[in-house]
Amino acid sequence: MIWGGEFGRTVYSQGKLTATNYGRDHHPRCYTIWMAGGGIKPGMVHGETDDYSYNVARDPVPIHDLNATILHCLGIDHQRLTYRYQGRDFRLTDIHGSVVKAVLA
Repeated sequence: MIWGGEFGRTVYSQGKLTATNYGRDHHPRCYTIWMAGGGIKPGMVHGETDDYSYNVARDPVPIHDLNATILHCLGIDHQRLTYRYQGRDFRLTDIHGSVVKAVLA
């Protein structure tokens, strides 16, 4: 099972602070997802942002690595999942992607 948003959230917000507007701006540099089952190690956290949720501070996971890891859990080798289009080989992880072994059980 995978749950995730489209991008990360900061611990602050821009503009005037009010009782109903005190944080959680969108942030494209960081994201949070929750994964369970399918060979994912239970009860762990991988990666960390700085105190302002602005930059990745530890163990970044590029999106190509996330996709490679999800495909691995589905039993698919992301390097072999390739299709040819206009003379070029394409794959979901493009020319990137490594399985994040630290999150695997």
